[in-house]
Amino acid sequence: MKLHGHIAMILCQRLLPSLQFHPLPPPLCVPAFRANGGTAARRHLSTDGPAPQLGIGQETVEVLGNSYPRDDFTNVTPKILAKVGRNLHNQSYHPLWLIKERIKAHFYSAYIGRWGNPLFSVHDNLCPVVTVEQNFDSLLIPPDHPSRERGDNYYLNRTTMLRAHTSAHQRELVRSGLDAFLLAGDVYRRDQIDASHYPAFHQMEGVRLFSNHELFSKVQNGEDLSLFEVGGRRTSQKQEAHTLEAVKLVEFNLKQTLMQLVTHLFGEELEVRWVDCYFPFTHPSFEMEVHFQGNWMEVLGCGVMEQQLLKTAGAENKLGWAFGLGLERLAMVLYKIPDIRSFWSEDERFLKQFRVESIHQPVCFQPLSKYPPFHNDISFWLPPDPVTYSRNDFYDMVRSIGGDLVEEVSLVDEFTHPKTGRRSHCYRIIYRHMARTLTQQEVHLVHRQIEHAVEAELGVQGRF
Repeated sequence: MKLHGHIAMILCQRLLPSLQFHPLPPPLCVPAFRANGGTAARRHLSTDGPAPQLGIGQETVEVLGNSYPRDDFTNVTPKILAKVGRNLHNQSYHPLWLIKERIKAHFYSAYIGRWGNPLFSVHDNLCPVVTVEQNFDSLLIPPDHPSRERGDNYYLNRTTMLRAHTSAHQRELVRSGLDAFLLAGDVYRRDQIDASHYPAFHQMEGVRLFSNHELFSKVQNGEDLSLFEVGGRRTSQKQEAHTLEAVKLVEFNLKQTLMQLVTHLFGEELEVRWVDCYFPFTHPSFEMEVHFQGNWMEVLGCGVMEQQLLKTAGAENKLGWAFGLGLERLAMVLYKIPDIRSFWSEDERFLKQFRVESIHQPVCFQPLSKYPPFHNDISFWLPPDPVTYSRNDFYDMVRSIGGDLVEEVSLVDEFTHPKTGRRSHCYRIIYRHMARTLTQQEVHLVHRQIEHAVEAELGVQGRF
């Protein structure tokens, strides 16, 4: 027996009265990134002294004791390799460890299996080096999807990369027979430079699968309901294989689970809103945004897992949800940490604030003295072929040279020559040390190195 759409909605209204959120019109949100690929380079300049060529040889890249052959796709930098293996989420009393442990504790106490043990297992030490197939194909991300582009990821070679999301391990864990699990780890993406973006960060995700009995056991006449239908069609609310009543119950369970989590972490006063979204591996899909420092900030994405993904993982008879959240962004909101660079700091004044007796003990973070910034602009003509230049290549070069001295990079002006049609960009780079006052001489040295590097390696012509 199958419920018709209006009956399904009545069923869900009866079951969903306690869920409170603020819906928005459904803008399209494509995951990952947009930039084009660019030229690989190896850079290691910094005012902190030259960084070693960590694991990068002429023919191979060494990561965590393993060697990977280089090719034309290799674009990982020494600055990024220096982050691999730090595992901030596993360092006791680091703020990322604290929030990971709080999430674990919540799931352990709130969701108990039939034998009295925690329903969700936890996996937080999986290797960040994955295959391209794991990172993209296993999640049904199309071959031409922009999130695959070289300008957005750190590739060791054409077939191997640093994972761009913890979802790269989703299929293998489902295939191993797990129905409910949490997964935490470091992930790597080439991205813009500002207070809330960093090329190495940490995610935590959850997956929950339901059998027909598990989903409908508490529903009146649930034995007559089904997860799947034959001959169905895909709509904005469901996949073609799923019944509407099943999807609505899974969606409710997902949003209720996440609302309970953020309420547990932040209390009732946190402003939260849901945004309809698009991901290749879930449908329907949503993003949760929280109000932080006067702006809405996305902290997690989630949705009903694509049935084809579950089928390839050997769980075709189940239906499930998945979510992925950024540990840094949650920690920034929870502890009011204004700058994402702080998480990589080894400054004792920062770290000692999180050495608490209990993971649930509130932390009143005291910002370190904010040292004065230096603003320097850099302008250059873009190459004639726009495909050869990517903003993410420029951002990555700035990070590789300036490291954490660079607080923010913003595009402040674009100009097209009226006669020649040539285009130029002007970027403003804000330099600020996290622990001391920089000198103009130090900033000038780094800025000159960036000017030389962009001409030599990105094919642009300086307007310095």
